[in-house]
Amino acid sequence: MQGVYRSATFESKTAAKAWAADIETQIRAGTLGVSAGGTVADVLDKYARTVSPSKRGARWEELRLAAIGRDPLAEIPIRDVRRGDIADYRDRRLANVAPGTVNRELNLLSAVFRTAVEEWHWLTENPCAGLRRPPSPQGRDRRISDDEIERVCMALGYEGRVETKQHQVALVFLIALETAMRAGEILSLDWARVDLKARHCTLEMTKNGTRRQVPLSTRAVALLQQAPGRKGPLFDLTSRSLDVLFRRARDKAQIKGLRFHDSRHEAITRLAQKLDILDLARMVGHRNLSSLRIYYNATASEIAARLD
Repeated sequence: MQGVYRSATFESKTAAKAWAADIETQIRAGTLGVSAGGTVADVLDKYARTVSPSKRGARWEELRLAAIGRDPLAEIPIRDVRRGDIADYRDRRLANVAPGTVNRELNLLSAVFRTAVEEWHWLTENPCAGLRRPPSPQGRDRRISDDEIERVCMALGYEGRVETKQHQVALVFLIALETAMRAGEILSLDWARVDLKARHCTLEMTKNGTRRQVPLSTRAVALLQQAPGRKGPLFDLTSRSLDVLFRRARDKAQIKGLRFHDSRHEAITRLAQKLDILDLARMVGHRNLSSLRIYYNATASEIAARLD
């Protein structure tokens, strides 16, 4: 087989042919080079060391791989893993976590095994192929009322001036509601990429891996002018500190079921009343127009008001 070399000495031609046939079978099966004790855990470990670090979501991917590695699935020899083993893993996880979490883990497992098939030649087929997935959960349609926005800002002590970390969280929240930018995108902003005169900012790296320019409304410009940074980064918050402080303020304001990311849903819903679908997609960075339906959730009353 091209690219694979093995040699041995035998006392008879028959023994040599039998050995060669066995080696060829191992090569075709993708098990040559995998130790007899090689398990799914070995595949997960190699993927975590050689593939995950090159991805933007490396930290979360490595955490998921570590979690999968604690499941009995990881103990199965790589030569023996079958679709039924993945199905058993799926069912065990569904007993403890949400279907959306299981689907994300299955997507990662499929990528791991695909790499083992196509690049490492440890397997001949992906055991995740054809596996029945849990039904995708219904997308969140949480709207945020003006009253809730005011209560969150009050809980953070924000009154139009930014002097504390809590005030920064409130400002980032308001900017998110006005622009539909994600929390991480706002925290990554640098003044070199913000043009208040031309009314746009540039996101060099977004969730889908592309560069995007975000138009700024008059209110968005006014909000950005309150950012504490005067040179370099606009904010000195980490994603973790923003999340912690926002959750504390939400609980203090006694608001149920609100997440910071719901601001993107709310912003896109409001922007959809001002922009046509193509401009909206360009502003928020959606390549697939149908995916905007996940976020856009105008009420029947709002739609009715536009009919007159």
